[in-house]
Amino acid sequence: MIDDSTEVKAIFNKIAPVYDQLNDLLSLGIHKIWKQMAVMWSEPNYGSTCLDLCCGSGDLAFLLAKCVGSTGQVFGVDFSVEQLAIARNRQPPLLGKISPIHWVEADALNMPFTDNYFDCATIGYGLRNVSDILHCLQELYRVLKPNAKAAILDMHRPSSPAVLGFQKWYLDTVVVPMARNSGLTKEYAYIGPSLTKFPTGLEQVELAHQAGFVNCKHYPIFGGMMGMLVITK
Repeated sequence: MIDDSTEVKAIFNKIAPVYDQLNDLLSLGIHKIWKQMAVMWSEPNYGSTCLDLCCGSGDLAFLLAKCVGSTGQVFGVDFSVEQLAIARNRQPPLLGKISPIHWVEADALNMPFTDNYFDCATIGYGLRNVSDILHCLQELYRVLKPNAKAAILDMHRPSSPAVLGFQKWYLDTVVVPMARNSGLTKEYAYIGPSLTKFPTGLEQVELAHQAGFVNCKHYPIFGGMMGMLVITK
Protein backbone atom coordinates (compact mmCIF):
# COMPACT_ATOMS: atom_id res chain seq x y z
CA MET A 1 0.00 0.00 0.00
CA ILE A 2 1.42 3.35 -1.06
CA ASP A 3 0.40 6.31 1.11
CA ASP A 4 0.44 8.87 -1.69
CA SER A 5 -2.96 8.49 -3.36
CA THR A 6 -1.77 10.54 -6.34
CA GLU A 7 0.98 7.99 -6.98
CA VAL A 8 -1.45 5.09 -6.64
CA LYS A 9 -3.82 6.76 -9.11
CA ALA A 10 -0.93 7.22 -11.55
CA ILE A 11 -0.05 3.53 -11.23
CA PHE A 12 -3.58 2.36 -12.02
CA ASN A 13 -3.94 4.77 -14.91
CA LYS A 14 -0.70 3.44 -16.41
CA ILE A 15 -1.45 -0.26 -15.97
CA ALA A 16 -5.02 0.03 -17.30
CA PRO A 17 -4.26 -1.37 -20.80
CA VAL A 18 -2.82 -4.63 -19.39
CA TYR A 19 -4.68 -4.76 -16.07
CA ASP A 20 -6.99 -7.63 -17.02
CA GLN A 21 -4.20 -9.76 -18.53
CA LEU A 22 -1.98 -9.32 -15.49
CA ASN A 23 -4.91 -10.13 -13.16
CA ASP A 24 -5.20 -13.43 -15.01
CA LEU A 25 -1.50 -13.98 -14.39
CA LEU A 26 -1.59 -12.96 -10.73
CA SER A 27 -4.45 -15.33 -9.92
CA LEU A 28 -3.51 -18.17 -12.29
CA GLY A 29 -6.75 -17.35 -14.09
CA ILE A 30 -8.98 -18.13 -11.10
CA HIS A 31 -9.92 -14.55 -10.18
CA LYS A 32 -13.14 -14.78 -12.20
CA ILE A 33 -14.42 -17.51 -9.87
CA TRP A 34 -13.46 -15.47 -6.80
CA LYS A 35 -15.28 -12.45 -8.22
CA GLN A 36 -18.40 -14.55 -8.70
CA MET A 37 -18.06 -15.56 -5.04
CA ALA A 38 -17.81 -11.90 -4.02
CA VAL A 39 -21.00 -11.06 -5.88
CA MET A 40 -22.79 -14.03 -4.33
CA TRP A 41 -21.71 -13.04 -0.81
CA SER A 42 -22.82 -9.44 -1.32
CA GLU A 43 -26.34 -10.81 -1.96
CA PRO A 44 -27.71 -8.63 -4.78
CA ASN A 45 -31.40 -9.12 -5.56
CA TYR A 46 -33.47 -8.38 -8.63
CA GLY A 47 -33.96 -4.63 -8.73
CA SER A 48 -31.16 -3.85 -6.24
CA THR A 49 -29.01 -0.73 -6.37
CA CYS A 50 -25.40 -1.96 -6.15
CA LEU A 51 -21.96 -0.44 -5.69
CA ASP A 52 -18.74 -1.81 -7.14
CA LEU A 53 -16.11 0.30 -5.40
CA CYS A 54 -12.61 0.46 -6.88
CA CYS A 55 -14.23 -1.12 -9.94
CA GLY A 56 -11.20 -1.10 -12.24
CA SER A 57 -12.19 -2.41 -15.66
CA GLY A 58 -15.61 -3.48 -14.39
CA ASP A 59 -15.63 -7.27 -13.92
CA LEU A 60 -17.63 -7.17 -10.69
CA ALA A 61 -19.93 -4.40 -11.94
CA PHE A 62 -20.99 -6.51 -14.92
CA LEU A 63 -21.60 -9.53 -12.70
CA LEU A 64 -23.74 -7.40 -10.39
CA ALA A 65 -25.65 -6.01 -13.37
CA LYS A 66 -26.56 -9.53 -14.50
CA CYS A 67 -27.91 -10.29 -11.02
CA VAL A 68 -30.13 -7.24 -10.55
CA GLY A 69 -31.75 -7.31 -13.98
CA SER A 70 -33.12 -4.44 -16.03
CA THR A 71 -34.88 -2.82 -13.05
CA GLY A 72 -31.77 -2.55 -10.88
CA GLN A 73 -28.85 -0.16 -11.00
CA VAL A 74 -25.10 -0.62 -10.66
CA PHE A 75 -22.55 2.10 -9.93
CA GLY A 76 -18.93 1.34 -10.78
CA VAL A 77 -16.69 3.77 -8.88
CA ASP A 78 -12.96 4.27 -9.37
CA PHE A 79 -10.45 7.11 -9.14
CA SER A 80 -8.62 5.98 -12.28
CA VAL A 81 -9.99 7.66 -15.39
CA GLU A 82 -8.11 5.19 -17.62
CA GLN A 83 -9.62 2.16 -15.89
CA LEU A 84 -13.10 3.69 -16.21
CA ALA A 85 -12.54 4.35 -19.91
CA ILE A 86 -11.85 0.65 -20.45
CA ALA A 87 -14.92 -0.30 -18.39
CA ARG A 88 -17.17 2.04 -20.41
CA ASN A 89 -15.97 0.57 -23.70
CA ARG A 90 -16.45 -3.07 -22.74
CA GLN A 91 -19.21 -5.02 -24.41
CA PRO A 92 -21.94 -6.20 -22.00
CA PRO A 93 -22.69 -9.93 -21.71
CA LEU A 94 -24.68 -11.27 -24.64
CA LEU A 95 -27.14 -13.37 -22.65
CA GLY A 96 -29.93 -11.80 -20.60
CA LYS A 97 -30.84 -8.22 -19.85
CA ILE A 98 -28.58 -6.32 -17.50
CA SER A 99 -29.16 -3.19 -15.49
CA PRO A 100 -27.63 0.15 -16.45
CA ILE A 101 -24.07 0.63 -15.19
CA HIS A 102 -23.12 4.14 -14.14
CA TRP A 103 -19.34 4.65 -14.25
CA VAL A 104 -18.30 7.28 -11.69
CA GLU A 105 -14.87 8.82 -11.21
CA ALA A 106 -14.57 9.34 -7.45
CA ASP A 107 -12.38 8.73 -4.41
CA ALA A 108 -13.24 5.71 -2.27
CA LEU A 109 -12.74 7.91 0.80
CA ASN A 110 -15.25 10.53 -0.34
CA MET A 111 -18.04 9.11 -2.49
CA PRO A 112 -20.70 11.35 -4.08
CA PHE A 113 -23.66 9.39 -2.74
CA THR A 114 -26.19 10.06 0.00
CA ASP A 115 -26.31 8.00 3.19
CA ASN A 116 -28.03 4.59 3.07
CA TYR A 117 -28.09 4.48 -0.74
CA PHE A 118 -26.93 0.99 -1.76
CA ASP A 119 -28.43 -2.45 -1.21
CA CYS A 120 -25.04 -4.19 -1.48
CA ALA A 121 -21.42 -3.55 -2.46
CA THR A 122 -18.29 -5.25 -3.72
CA ILE A 123 -14.61 -4.29 -3.77
CA GLY A 124 -12.16 -6.28 -5.87
CA TYR A 125 -8.43 -5.69 -5.27
CA GLY A 126 -9.05 -2.16 -4.04
CA LEU A 127 -8.97 -2.04 -0.25
CA ARG A 128 -5.23 -2.79 -0.19
CA ASN A 129 -4.56 0.30 -2.29
CA VAL A 130 -6.54 3.00 -0.47
CA SER A 131 -4.59 5.47 1.66
CA ASP A 132 -6.77 4.92 4.76
CA ILE A 133 -8.46 1.52 5.11
CA LEU A 134 -10.56 2.44 8.15
CA HIS A 135 -11.80 5.62 6.48
CA CYS A 136 -12.70 3.63 3.37
CA LEU A 137 -14.71 1.15 5.43
CA GLN A 138 -16.44 4.00 7.27
CA GLU A 139 -17.38 5.59 3.95
CA LEU A 140 -18.64 2.23 2.69
CA TYR A 141 -20.71 1.88 5.86
CA ARG A 142 -22.20 5.34 5.30
CA VAL A 143 -23.51 4.67 1.79
CA LEU A 144 -24.90 1.19 2.50
CA LYS A 145 -28.47 0.67 3.64
CA PRO A 146 -29.11 -0.96 7.04
CA ASN A 147 -28.60 -4.75 6.86
CA ALA A 148 -26.80 -4.43 3.50
CA LYS A 149 -23.78 -6.63 2.81
CA ALA A 150 -20.42 -5.94 1.23
CA ALA A 151 -17.87 -8.49 -0.01
CA ILE A 152 -14.24 -7.39 -0.31
CA LEU A 153 -11.81 -9.55 -2.30
CA ASP A 154 -8.07 -8.94 -2.22
CA MET A 155 -4.61 -10.48 -2.25
CA HIS A 156 -3.16 -11.33 1.18
CA ARG A 157 0.06 -12.47 2.72
CA PRO A 158 -0.49 -16.11 3.77
CA SER A 159 0.29 -17.26 7.31
CA SER A 160 1.88 -20.52 6.15
CA PRO A 161 5.66 -20.05 5.62
CA ALA A 162 5.58 -22.49 2.70
CA VAL A 163 2.73 -20.71 0.93
CA LEU A 164 4.32 -17.33 1.70
CA GLY A 165 7.53 -18.55 0.10
CA PHE A 166 5.65 -19.68 -2.99
CA GLN A 167 3.86 -16.34 -3.24
CA LYS A 168 7.13 -14.41 -3.04
CA TRP A 169 8.75 -16.68 -5.61
CA TYR A 170 5.79 -16.33 -7.97
CA LEU A 171 5.73 -12.53 -7.71
CA ASP A 172 9.49 -12.20 -8.14
CA THR A 173 10.03 -14.72 -10.93
CA VAL A 174 6.77 -14.63 -12.90
CA VAL A 175 4.68 -11.50 -12.27
CA VAL A 176 7.36 -8.80 -12.06
CA PRO A 177 9.29 -10.06 -15.13
CA MET A 178 6.03 -10.17 -17.09
CA ALA A 179 5.28 -6.62 -15.97
CA ARG A 180 8.83 -5.62 -16.96
CA ASN A 181 8.16 -6.83 -20.48
CA SER A 182 5.20 -4.43 -20.57
CA GLY A 183 7.30 -1.54 -19.23
CA LEU A 184 5.57 -1.69 -15.84
CA THR A 185 8.32 -2.91 -13.50
CA LYS A 186 7.84 -0.13 -10.93
CA GLU A 187 4.05 -0.38 -11.05
CA TYR A 188 3.95 -4.08 -10.23
CA ALA A 189 6.98 -4.20 -7.95
CA TYR A 190 4.88 -2.42 -5.33
CA ILE A 191 2.64 -5.49 -4.87
CA GLY A 192 5.05 -7.23 -2.48
CA PRO A 193 5.41 -4.24 -0.12
CA SER A 194 1.66 -3.61 -0.26
CA LEU A 195 0.99 -7.16 0.90
CA THR A 196 3.39 -6.74 3.82
CA LYS A 197 1.52 -3.65 5.02
CA PHE A 198 -2.00 -4.96 4.34
CA PRO A 199 -3.90 -5.93 7.52
CA THR A 200 -4.44 -9.64 8.12
CA GLY A 201 -7.92 -11.11 7.93
CA LEU A 202 -8.45 -10.79 11.69
CA GLU A 203 -7.19 -7.20 11.59
CA GLN A 204 -9.60 -6.42 8.76
CA VAL A 205 -12.48 -7.83 10.81
CA GLU A 206 -11.52 -5.54 13.69
CA LEU A 207 -11.32 -2.52 11.37
CA ALA A 208 -14.74 -3.34 9.96
CA HIS A 209 -16.18 -3.47 13.48
CA GLN A 210 -14.57 -0.11 14.20
CA ALA A 211 -16.25 1.28 11.07
CA GLY A 212 -19.63 0.22 12.44
CA PHE A 213 -20.32 -3.09 10.71
CA VAL A 214 -22.07 -5.59 12.98
CA ASN A 215 -21.36 -8.92 11.32
CA CYS A 216 -17.84 -9.34 9.94
CA LYS A 217 -16.15 -12.51 8.71
CA HIS A 218 -12.95 -13.12 6.78
CA TYR A 219 -12.47 -16.17 4.58
CA PRO A 220 -8.97 -17.20 3.46
CA ILE A 221 -8.86 -18.34 -0.17
CA PHE A 222 -6.22 -20.14 -2.23
CA GLY A 223 -4.03 -21.12 0.70
CA GLY A 224 -4.38 -17.68 2.24
CA MET A 225 -2.89 -15.86 -0.76
CA MET A 226 -6.33 -14.36 -1.33
CA GLY A 227 -9.09 -13.50 1.09
CA MET A 228 -12.69 -12.34 1.24
CA LEU A 229 -14.00 -9.99 3.93
CA VAL A 230 -17.80 -10.20 4.18
CA ILE A 231 -19.44 -7.50 6.28
CA THR A 232 -23.00 -6.51 7.17
CA LYS A 233 -24.18 -3.07 8.22
